[in-house]
Amino acid sequence: MSVTEPMAMPAQTAVQGGDMVDRHRLSTRLWHWTNAITIVIMLMSGLMIFNAHPRLYWGAYGANPDYAWLQIGATEASTGFVRVGTVTVDTTGVLGRWTDSDGMVRNRAFPSWATLPQSYNLALARRWHLTFAWVFAVGLAAYLLRSVVNRHLQRDLLPTAEEVRPAHIWSDIKHHAKLQFPTGVAALRYNILQKFAYLSVLIVLIPGMILTGFTMSPGLNASMPWLLDLFGGRQSARSLHFIFAMGIVGFIVVHLLMVVLAGPINEVRSMITGRYRLPKEKN
Repeated sequence: MSVTEPMAMPAQTAVQGGDMVDRHRLSTRLWHWTNAITIVIMLMSGLMIFNAHPRLYWGAYGANPDYAWLQIGATEASTGFVRVGTVTVDTTGVLGRWTDSDGMVRNRAFPSWATLPQSYNLALARRWHLTFAWVFAVGLAAYLLRSVVNRHLQRDLLPTAEEVRPAHIWSDIKHHAKLQFPTGVAALRYNILQKFAYLSVLIVLIPGMILTGFTMSPGLNASMPWLLDLFGGRQSARSLHFIFAMGIVGFIVVHLLMVVLAGPINEVRSMITGRYRLPKEKN
């Protein structure tokens, strides 16, 4: 998962649909694939951490007898379930109660194939999670610093006054719904929906995950107690951390879907080699 930085835009008179152009710098490609590995490891280790106490609360406190707004578990009748508020969904075989690769029935929130490590080990999951959190944070800091210096954020991601007009946004939504993607040199620019998605990740989801992660640290609670006030307690921070993580999962799913619909060979090749073939203009 990453917000990629395109190379300098070719002159519109120099290239046209069907031409092969340079799209992504080597540094951008390395950052993209590092992020992809890092996010997968952090999500899988995060699910193992969640398995240690598969309930989420609002406020400063949370324990088994307290009301949980989200719970994944198993009933005495041997069924798995997900409960959100007052709504309960039977998830037997998927979440809460499932069968592992050895044929053993497990009463655990997320199945072993989705967690890191696969066998229950909270301490090891925390090591994976916190180690790769640093990898992600350092890469993100370098990206943001570079994007400010070379004006990538202002030039490529900030919407223009024309782009935020309701008519323009609605037109872009209709084009996407009809799978009418930009062609020619226009395919190298971010459309308004991409800008909204990327900015939501950079401004809301990632900072939210970092700050709520800090709030759950007992050591940082002592040095930065204002975080507890900001998020309304460690349990609220834990709930928001989970929500932000699911938001990033949603972004990744949509991102991969758009890659498939726009032409996976061309899109993936551009992120491996840096070379991208401009979609041909329609007559």
